[in-house]
Amino acid sequence: MASVNILNSLFKDGPEYERRRQNPFVPPNVTLSQLRRAVPQQLFEKSTLKGMFYVTRHVLLAFIAYELAQLIDPFSDVLFKNYGFVGTITEWFLWSSYWFLQSVILAGWWCLGHEAGHGNISSIGWVNDTVGFILHTFLLTPYFSWRFSHSMHHKSTASVERDENHVPRTRSDYGLPDVNVARAKDYHDILEETPLYTLGRLIVTQLAGMQLYLLTNISGSPRHGSGANHFLPSSPLFKPGQRNQVIISDFGLIVIGTTFYIWTGKVGIHTFVKLYFIPYLLSNHWVVMLTYLQHSDPTIPVYRRGQWSFVRGALSTIDRPLLGNMGRFLFHNATHDHISHHLFPNIPFYNQPKTTDCIKAVLKENYNYDSTNSFRALYRSFTECMFIEDEGDIVFYKNSQGKASRVLAKSDKD
Repeated sequence: MASVNILNSLFKDGPEYERRRQNPFVPPNVTLSQLRRAVPQQLFEKSTLKGMFYVTRHVLLAFIAYELAQLIDPFSDVLFKNYGFVGTITEWFLWSSYWFLQSVILAGWWCLGHEAGHGNISSIGWVNDTVGFILHTFLLTPYFSWRFSHSMHHKSTASVERDENHVPRTRSDYGLPDVNVARAKDYHDILEETPLYTLGRLIVTQLAGMQLYLLTNISGSPRHGSGANHFLPSSPLFKPGQRNQVIISDFGLIVIGTTFYIWTGKVGIHTFVKLYFIPYLLSNHWVVMLTYLQHSDPTIPVYRRGQWSFVRGALSTIDRPLLGNMGRFLFHNATHDHISHHLFPNIPFYNQPKTTDCIKAVLKENYNYDSTNSFRALYRSFTECMFIEDEGDIVFYKNSQGKASRVLAKSDKD
């Protein structure tokens, strides 16, 4: 019976999601000053010592996992000689465990690099940039380039016209007929996919979505046009004064790429793939998953110019308990406290849980939390957040049948 309940919870939408879906949306009118008054000043204070403690601890965790992984093959060989097939099973179990654990740890590296980009590791600028540059470069992310575009994302979150990340595609982008004349067949012909194709697209997105975004700006703002590439100093993503730092990011990637090439020559491609490349690919999955789920949900709106505000954009994000307490620990509150991070990105990550508690009392029903199993939520958003309408200042995603999961409440003027 317990196993049945667990399975049901894996495929069931959380009560918070159902509540939002059933209740028409009323745009929040809470102000940033109201929220700021609820947050004690000491939560904004940054400690270099505390920030570097978290960085050091996390790097140490990755090093310990790496060292233990090098014992897997010798240990499995001994088991295989004495117990045959048991050794093979043990080997696969231990490597799978390492790939999972190290991928989560490396995704935590990325989260710490993200915090450094916001200046939250230290109150000293060069400390933040040094930490962020090293952590992100190790994960093949151009630190300064990403920091510049991410800063614009924070300034324009959930704005259809100006956001830099997770920008919805519209009805006209897909070439769909007008909503008043579109038939079920029109949606089916353009948007319907086989389950196998959807699964394949999801896997590619999860494993390579980060690099595809950096290379092609896929899911980014279409206003930049072609050539929006995080590796090109001349990219329209960057201002002229930022281009030297983009070059520094690229140089760091050349150095780490050369280092990996030399290391692979010494240990062999097989060892490189097992110790670094597979955890790296899976870490991309966690990063893409957590960032996508923070900003994509059928019950959360996006705004156009007439109704967008900084606070409304920040409140169009969702807090999710990805991987439970393990995720809170290794992702440094990135998924559990993302709303407070968008409202106050200059509050250190270790103070965000308290910040969330403070703002929840002010936000009340405008606080978006979803206890839905994150893998269920990922598939739900991936298949239901297809497009938005070309018009409307407050719009919700629509699915492959052209239907939205939530509606806008009627105002007194309607």
